[in-house]
Amino acid sequence: MTTPKLSFQPLLDQLEQSFQGLEYGQNPPELYEPIRYLMNLGGKRLRPLLTLLSYRLWEKDYKTVLMPAMAVEVFHNFTLMHDDIMDNAPLRRGKATVHEHWNTNVAILSGDVMLVKAYEMMLHLPANQLHKALTLFSKCAAEVCEGQQLDMNFEHKASVSQAEYIEMIRLKTAVLLGFSLELGALAAGASEQDQIRMREFGTLIGIGFQLTDDLLDVYGDSAKFGKFVGGDIVANKKTFLLLEALNTADPTQKQTLTHWLTLQNFEKNEKVAAVTDIYNQLNIKEKTQEKIQFYFDAGFAALAQVQVADVAKQELLDFVQWLMGREK
Repeated sequence: MTTPKLSFQPLLDQLEQSFQGLEYGQNPPELYEPIRYLMNLGGKRLRPLLTLLSYRLWEKDYKTVLMPAMAVEVFHNFTLMHDDIMDNAPLRRGKATVHEHWNTNVAILSGDVMLVKAYEMMLHLPANQLHKALTLFSKCAAEVCEGQQLDMNFEHKASVSQAEYIEMIRLKTAVLLGFSLELGALAAGASEQDQIRMREFGTLIGIGFQLTDDLLDVYGDSAKFGKFVGGDIVANKKTFLLLEALNTADPTQKQTLTHWLTLQNFEKNEKVAAVTDIYNQLNIKEKTQEKIQFYFDAGFAALAQVQVADVAKQELLDFVQWLMGREK
């Protein structure tokens, strides 16, 4: 993912350099090498960057919050390592997943150590902030697991409402963005109210980003998206797009959707084309874009209430608005 030279680029460069120098452990190598492997696969470093950008609304020298910010990324990658096992995913960022490269037991144990390491890295916060930070982190970590369980439940649930789906992505994806921003505000000594507003901002835009992923999976450019477009359709994933289509389809359209949802043997491209055609008839793309905009607008409204000068928010806004315009 190529990042333009915007105001947040120096922070991103500093983060990447810090990750390159991060020590996870040495012995036994079979335990720690998979961690280095996964962490070196890259990624946007979205969450730790949000922590640093949040911190910089109040304080400019971010060194004291650098290690806790990186802890959020280590935790995030721990969840990916275990999610890949549950999803039986062969690839992560174009490379073999840890359980494929090594084996499932290694991926479980290395993931466990990553969670422990994330808590250890949080201990770099000042003592007077530690209890609150760890309480919030633990709550967030449990919610991410709750979201993953709901996502797995949905695979076998005949009917899922849009409200249930939004709650699932709030827990699985969005709350960690909310915590990332709240952590930065807490570490910088922001008021209680501003800490909460930053969490709300992150959670709301996090929902918007996940809905954007849903949209890109169907309507993205496969060359830019970096993977097969229509994967969610092929897998019968209960995304916002499918749920909206099932809610608004007429009997004929619903029959066509049900046919493709229940068909066992099919040609992938044919199924994607047929379901996308129904989506187009129902204006699902536009409806999803409206829902995405709703969450982004609500998030920016929360950020607007944060009691710092608008000019101080520009660096954070640059990054979020760049993310909003992404095509993958």
